[in-house]
Amino acid sequence: MNSIPNLDELIRMALLEDVGDGDHSTLACIPPTATNTAKMVAKQDGIVCGMEVGERVFQLVNDWFYHSTVPIKITCLKQDGDSVKKGDVLMMVEGASGVILTAERTALNFMQRLSGIATETHRMVQMLEGLHTQLLDTRKTTPNMRLLEKYAVKCGGGTNHRIGLYDMIMLKDNHIDFAGGIEAAIERTRAYLKEKGKNLKIEIEVRNLDELEQVLKHGGVDRIMLDNFDTTTLREAVRRVAADNHNYETEASGGITDATLRQYAETGVDFISVGALTHHIKSMDISLVKK
Repeated sequence: MNSIPNLDELIRMALLEDVGDGDHSTLACIPPTATNTAKMVAKQDGIVCGMEVGERVFQLVNDWFYHSTVPIKITCLKQDGDSVKKGDVLMMVEGASGVILTAERTALNFMQRLSGIATETHRMVQMLEGLHTQLLDTRKTTPNMRLLEKYAVKCGGGTNHRIGLYDMIMLKDNHIDFAGGIEAAIERTRAYLKEKGKNLKIEIEVRNLDELEQVLKHGGVDRIMLDNFDTTTLREAVRRVAADNHNYETEASGGITDATLRQYAETGVDFISVGALTHHIKSMDISLVKK
């Protein structure tokens, strides 16, 4: 979590969005000197994620919003990636009552979202047990939340694909069409990387076996994405790539759900990318209650 840059800035933006010019509900009825203790409780089984984010929310509200002279004590009873059961206490918070109440929703929003991603990822990873296929996330993330959401995928046992547009080349169908074909797209990409002195892996998307054969004939890539293939065609594509002896990685993508995930993995494909890991997730139910 320490690797997430600008985390405090992200939290401050979330707090400003929620608090505005003041938490008037709390300010109206809670004396500034009042103190209390609250506990954060899992309301369902799952994989918890975002403990440090939640902790930081309470700390920032205490120090930045309220400038409270009352020390705040936060005790994390679980760690990111832990399996939790309904009723488990995740965190204890002791301090100014106003701080706890103001921070509550923002802390929960982060933790529920991230725990939901970790939980769903863990569920799907378990479906791949015994197979070598790895589950990948995508760039289909909430704006400004990408690093946190990809961190949650890792906490659930998944694998991060590229973080953004800058750390890997992915030549998708539009790149290929705009460039004038597979060969042109690969050659221009390799020339660009050489000119810029960049050492980035190249992945290329193919839509059918004919395009796959073009890539295998030309070479010059590291991974081949087999997009929207049915399992029969995917199995044949994986066989052809393996027979080529160039050690290309293979990735399946497009419309793969938990109902078909295992079938796709059994084709022998190296990776399966599932955008739904981060863009179609139900948040985990977590609540904060007075001790």
